[in-house]
Amino acid sequence: EPFVADEYIERLAWRTPGGGSRGGEAFDPKRLLEEFVNHIQELQVMDERIQRKVEKLEQQCQKEAKEFAKKVQELQKSNQVAFQHFQELDEHISYVATKVCHLGDQLEGVNTPRQRAVEAQKLMKYFNEFLDGELKSDVFTNSEKIKEAADIIQKLHLIAQELPFDSLMDFCAYPLSSPGKYHDLECQLIQEFTSAQRRGEISRMREVAAVLLHFKGYSHCVDVYIKQCQEGAFLRNDVFEDAAILCQRVNKQVGEVFSNPETVLAKLIQNIFEVKLQSYVKDQLEEHRKSDAEQYLKNLYDLYTRTTNLSSKLMEFNLGTDKQTFLSKLIKSIFISYLENYIEVEIGYLKSRSAMILQRYYDSKNHQKRSIGTGGIQDLKERIRQRTNLPLGPSIDTHGETFLSQEVVVNLLQETKQAFERCHRLSDPSDLPKNAFRIFSMLVEFLCTEHIDYALETGLAGIPSSDSKNANLYFLDVVHQANTIFHLFDKQFNDHLMPLISSSPKLSECLQKKKDIIEQMEVKLDMGIDTLNCMIGQMKHILAAEQKKTDFKPEDENNVLIQYTNACVKVCGYVRKQVEKIRNSMDGKNVDTVLMELGVRFHRLIYEHLQQYSYSCMGGMLAICDVAEYRKCAKDFKIALVLQLFDTLHALCNLLVVAPDNLKQVCSGEQLANLDKNILHSFVQLRVDYRSARLARHFS
Repeated sequence: EPFVADEYIERLAWRTPGGGSRGGEAFDPKRLLEEFVNHIQELQVMDERIQRKVEKLEQQCQKEAKEFAKKVQELQKSNQVAFQHFQELDEHISYVATKVCHLGDQLEGVNTPRQRAVEAQKLMKYFNEFLDGELKSDVFTNSEKIKEAADIIQKLHLIAQELPFDSLMDFCAYPLSSPGKYHDLECQLIQEFTSAQRRGEISRMREVAAVLLHFKGYSHCVDVYIKQCQEGAFLRNDVFEDAAILCQRVNKQVGEVFSNPETVLAKLIQNIFEVKLQSYVKDQLEEHRKSDAEQYLKNLYDLYTRTTNLSSKLMEFNLGTDKQTFLSKLIKSIFISYLENYIEVEIGYLKSRSAMILQRYYDSKNHQKRSIGTGGIQDLKERIRQRTNLPLGPSIDTHGETFLSQEVVVNLLQETKQAFERCHRLSDPSDLPKNAFRIFSMLVEFLCTEHIDYALETGLAGIPSSDSKNANLYFLDVVHQANTIFHLFDKQFNDHLMPLISSSPKLSECLQKKKDIIEQMEVKLDMGIDTLNCMIGQMKHILAAEQKKTDFKPEDENNVLIQYTNACVKVCGYVRKQVEKIRNSMDGKNVDTVLMELGVRFHRLIYEHLQQYSYSCMGGMLAICDVAEYRKCAKDFKIALVLQLFDTLHALCNLLVVAPDNLKQVCSGEQLANLDKNILHSFVQLRVDYRSARLARHFS
């Protein structure tokens, strides 16, 4: 533990008798001093003893350090000597190695000609046997030495090829250059390779293939291998899966047999594509090419997709340097005749299919499509009829039918979606945006123009005039369905068309075409806003039929039991239904715009309606109750302007019941202070007591 002097002295004093108050013993300073002096003497003796020991150890350490330094110097000298010996040995080894290499070169220079001479002698011997016409050597008679025989025949054949024809005839060596023995041996080797392949002897196949590598028939050996590999490989219905399994199996084997496995595997794949797949594709497509466009397009898409998927699997194998181009050319060779006119077939099918879907729908509704004019005189007549209520011709009665069908839309979008998918897969990259635009144009023509636009035109033509009684306002249903359908159209535009044209000039064309469609529909929807006239007309009919003059000028002022009139109840119920219908039919800012227009017209109708009656005191109270109910109904619009208008109207109705003395005070209130005095006067005139001199005097 660390030494602390204070603690050490405390312990020493505590152990000394008389050094403290232990056991009641009195403190004895002399004895404590004596103990301290003795202890100091002991410590001094101990310090001297330890100091002598330290000096002894230091001397010993210095002695050993000198001995160690001397030993290190001796070792360094020994190391230098050893390094010199090593350098001398290395130089000697280098000298010997140079001599050995030189000697080896000399021996090789002597041995190589000797070996060539020996081989030439053997070839001359075998050549002589061919001249004699009798092959006696064991290498030609023993079937197990076919490899050595093949090597000899190959060399003799090359020699014979170099000899002039006349000399060849003179030496009777013509059989060597003719298909004779060379061809027989070649056929024998190929037969041996075939047998080994059937037996599954990979090592034997490798030996024979190595021998045939120098023969002209080597390519025939590869062809035989490829042919035998395919025997029994295509027994199932799925030729693409069979091809993938076959290539996977051959890829593991071909490297063990041939010295150029990538070339052999590429040739196998080429044979599969050009023979098996091309024949299969032709059988599948030619059957429906002229008779069934739908099945033809489905088969073409499926076959092309499966072929490209097979190509992707084959990319894992070693097929040479540019395997991507190699496989692309194989695919193109199979499908080029079908892809050249693909888009024409696609557009033709899409056009006929879309027309059939629409016609089938209209036939189910027993509806004959009408040619409804959208411009010129017809458009002008329609606008005048709706805005002026002049009978310029009867409106079309749709019997509540919107002529819009979710099923039709889903079918059209599904057909177009499949067309976009086929277009993406089957079109050349340079033609993809152009082809996608053509498909989009078909969708616009049949979905937007022939279906949605026709329904809007029919709905517009079916809007009744504002003076019609019990008119059914089906145009809002058309708007609701058209809005839903267009959202689906817009989703397909973003999900399926945009990825195909996003990086091409066709993008701006498609966006402009879509914008034109939206603007065209908005114009028709804006024309359909005159449906509000019909709503106001219905409210007028309700008020005319239900509101009585006695409602606001009852015979018995003291016996009025109703809170608001029956006309008010029915009008509010009708308005609430229409507001809910508008909210369900539209979305976004269109809802607020239409509701604001309806609210303003609703206010104007009630304002003008109230001015048709005279009001007693109790009748005025009832009118205030009616307006309060109308105001409560106006809150459903959730439009600040509409609610403000009805708040002002409610304040105006207070003029019908306020005491004459308070008229000026009420008119100067917050809600009425900014109104024209004529408006205030017109309401005051509705009071039955207006003609009294007192009331006229207070208001003047």
